[in-house]
Parts: sequence; structure tokens; C-alpha cells
Amino acid sequence: MKTEWKIFAPIGGFFVLVSIIYGYFTKLSEPIGITGLLLSAAMCGLIAVYLAITSRHLDRPEDRADGEIAEGAGELGFFPASSIWPLWAALTMVLIVLGPVFGWWISLIGLGMGIWSLTGWVYEYYRGDYKH
Repeated sequence: MKTEWKIFAPIGGFFVLVSIIYGYFTKLSEPIGITGLLLSAAMCGLIAVYLAITSRHLDRPEDRADGEIAEGAGELGFFPASSIWPLWAALTMVLIVLGPVFGWWISLIGLGMGIWSLTGWVYEYYRGDYKH
């Protein structure tokens, strides 16, 4: 199956085609649009080439005709419990953004609070109930 690269290659070709049509209708008077479209085609091409190369080295059950769904099952990842730290990080950003409006000293308080909230968020699983 290995169709990952087959998704991005036509999109890159589409961008090349559209850039040619765009250049024809604008009579090459707007090079920024053509450049943007060609760079988009190049990015799609890079993704397609990367996926084509890496798909050769992977042995996945969905690429085989006799592959089973259960073969692809495994650990889905780590899903953390609810946390209060994203709220504190958001309130920190509120203080930092409101600082230039009402006074720079509010931003300084926000920076101090940001150090505290980010430290708490990063080290959340190293202390307390969820320590491991």
C-alpha cells in the first residue's frame, strides 16, 4: 500500500501547474506569487521524497496483504491526568500581554509567574500524587 508519498506528490504537481498558469495570466509581473507557489511545490516534493524513502525501510502490517489489525495495535501513548498548570500558564500570558497596556511592572510580575508556572508544569510528574 505505502501510499503516504502518493498523497503529497500530486499536490506538489498541482502547485507547479498552478504556478505556470499564474505566471501566464499575470505575465510574470508578480514574482512573489510564483515564488510562493513554487516553494509550496518544493515543500510538498520534500515531504513526498522523505515519505517514499522512509516507507521502504518500514515493515508495517497495513502494507502487507495478510496483515491483521491486531498486529498494528500497541501502546497508544501516555495520557496525563487533569492538571491545573495550563491554567496558570495561560494566566501568566494574560499578565505578560496586559503589561504594555497598563504598565510594564505587570509584565515583570508575569515573567516571574511564568517561571513558576512553567516549572510546575514541567516537573508535575516528578512530585506529588503523579510521581513516577
